[in-house]
Amino acid sequence: MLSIEDIKQGRSMIAVVGLGYVGLPLAAAFGRQVPVIGFDISESKIAELRRGYDSTGELNEADLAATRIDYTTDAKRLKEASFIIVTVPTPLTDNKKPDLYPLRASSETIGRNLSPGSVVVYESTVYPGVTEEFCVPILEAQSGLKCGVDFTVGYSPERINPGDKVHTVDKITKVVSGQDQPTLEVVAAVYEMVVTAGVYRASSIKVAEAAKVIENTQRDLNIALMNELALIFDKMNIPTSEVLEAAGTKWNFLRFTPGLVGGHCIGIDPYYLTYKAESIGYHPQVILSGRRINDGMGKYIAEKTVKLMIEADKPIKGSRVLILGLTFKEDVPDIRNTRIIDIIEELSSYGVVPQVHDPMAKAEEARTEYGLELIDCHAGAPYDAIVYAVPHAAFKALTPDDFARLCASDSGRGVVIDVKAQLDRCAIEAAGMVYWAL
Repeated sequence: MLSIEDIKQGRSMIAVVGLGYVGLPLAAAFGRQVPVIGFDISESKIAELRRGYDSTGELNEADLAATRIDYTTDAKRLKEASFIIVTVPTPLTDNKKPDLYPLRASSETIGRNLSPGSVVVYESTVYPGVTEEFCVPILEAQSGLKCGVDFTVGYSPERINPGDKVHTVDKITKVVSGQDQPTLEVVAAVYEMVVTAGVYRASSIKVAEAAKVIENTQRDLNIALMNELALIFDKMNIPTSEVLEAAGTKWNFLRFTPGLVGGHCIGIDPYYLTYKAESIGYHPQVILSGRRINDGMGKYIAEKTVKLMIEADKPIKGSRVLILGLTFKEDVPDIRNTRIIDIIEELSSYGVVPQVHDPMAKAEEARTEYGLELIDCHAGAPYDAIVYAVPHAAFKALTPDDFARLCASDSGRGVVIDVKAQLDRCAIEAAGMVYWAL
């Protein structure tokens, strides 16, 4: 059985499979303690990391220089590792069903290069049962080894919050699990090397899998409630942000705010749970209701934009609307599953010409993923309306006068849509524009 001393003394190595938002910070944390094998199938990503550049923005050059990660695309290098951590993404298919292909492919790769006595720990968000019922058979088939005899598995859900420099991997309690008690103790001891916040030993792998998937499901539902309240208050002409500020004076009021729910966690994870629930004959109602509300917010914001432009005497067909921000959240470059695209597509259906500016997003990714050409917001002015969609730090310097200049067209008043209620309503209106916040 693998021991923690084997790892600490360098007799056994740790490998991390998948070097994205989750895997790279984790590999770096371990790499500050022991040498680590960092495996990814992307040759361009490995080349960047070898040069000291992290395209996700989670780690800077100094962070990467301070850790001992051997970056590689050679899967055979996994044979050198006895503790393998899998951090590949678990996205959705077009019909919102779990897409387990990355998990299948990584498990096949690991299985073909699995050494006897190894421990394989999955961190990818899944529905309960995936590790033991889906991944283990693949590992066994590809390796010819028997789980529980020749190798063991564990599960430790990731809790990375992209762009968060405070709640880093070492400062968040780590839930760990193993298929048996000896494996659990090894998994716990390995993570305790780097997680100063400590570990929580779940009673089983399925418990740990379920705990992860409900973390984001709970958050999704709380945001859905705020979004539904925002829809109600908008019809009543009551500012939602002011209602929430007043309600927040009560000590036990949960401080959630309305907004778009995108990215590769909150907007995806609930579908993993509902898929499993439906497969065993239970049809979720509350979870899917919350998902429908959140998935419809982009369309609602676009429709509101068009209505306000009409009220401001703006022509709709051929009008130009500046979208400030494309990424799924502020101050990260990730555009995967961004719900800003819902606003863009709905505006386009009205004949509006959306113009997208985002200093954090990569132009090539926007072009490849969504067919969008990013622009310089000042070079493209004037606009008929501005949708302040993602409050990047880079946008904080924009003043009400800047918004007014960007909207300085000959027809009607400029319209400013403040998706996350970050701007000063009075100042925007004093500058001569129409203002609306979700």
